[in-house]
Amino acid sequence: MKAGNKTGILVFTLLGLSEDPELQPLIFGLFLSMYVVTVLGNLLIFLIISFDSHLHTPMYFFLSNLSLVDICFSTTIVPNMLVSIQTENKAISYMNCLTQVYFSMFFPILDTLLLTMMAYDRYVAICQPLHYMVIMNPRLCGLLVFITWFIGVMTSLLHISLMMHLNFCRDLEIPLFFCEVTQILKLACSDTFLNSILLYFMTGVLGVFPLLGILLSYSRITSSIRKMSSLQGRQKAFATCGSHLAVVSLFYATGIGVYFSSSMIHSSQKISVASVMYTVVTPMLNPFIYSLRNKDVKGALGRLLSRAFSCL
Repeated sequence: MKAGNKTGILVFTLLGLSEDPELQPLIFGLFLSMYVVTVLGNLLIFLIISFDSHLHTPMYFFLSNLSLVDICFSTTIVPNMLVSIQTENKAISYMNCLTQVYFSMFFPILDTLLLTMMAYDRYVAICQPLHYMVIMNPRLCGLLVFITWFIGVMTSLLHISLMMHLNFCRDLEIPLFFCEVTQILKLACSDTFLNSILLYFMTGVLGVFPLLGILLSYSRITSSIRKMSSLQGRQKAFATCGSHLAVVSLFYATGIGVYFSSSMIHSSQKISVASVMYTVVTPMLNPFIYSLRNKDVKGALGRLLSRAFSCL
């Protein structure tokens, strides 16, 4: 492959999870099932929040956006993998690969920032309850979500604009089932110094700092809860934070696993397993975490189902 070739002739090969032909039907069925559950679960959360007026609060506004992002994130990756297995064609064109890289960075950025906003929302609700509706007003919530999307779009575009100047001149095999930025940079034969600097910088700014913000919010929340004299009040405060903490832990644990496995581990199987947890399993589990641990969501689901049955 000649260096500098960035036309439609340039293709990458996604090695996937396994090259064993006997495992392909099992992998196809498993990922198809998880994708359907992801889409239906997150879509149900989005619809419940949209149609139930009891859930028209800042916390559930952010949650509805998170559910929408999870649907889009899975759709960026899983359908292409399923088509690849079905057609037995592991090749992906240069432009399609860059498109997948763009969205595989864009949606996790949105996830990170939305989870940070949800932590801030919980901080205001528990630590400043009397001023909650004044601080977390609809205008501020809308502005925060807009800023989140803007940061995601501009950061991902910056990455892609730098990647479009790279040359590739060796075996273009990616040991994953989707195009991931660190794996693409490893295949480049031109200088990737600026790309790496930008990647590390953005990982710090959009990964570490939001996590620090979440930890700071929960340190304040914990301090406020410990000062509460009522046991019932403490339990209610913990209940409102439990689902969010579970989602944050799952998201960051799998994200850190993908980051370190891609950068430091050379076993393609371990990298693929970490990527599956991050890109497929986490978006699938989020709606279950919020629905099973949240009385408001379960109550809204019951009202929605009773309304649907009454119309039959």
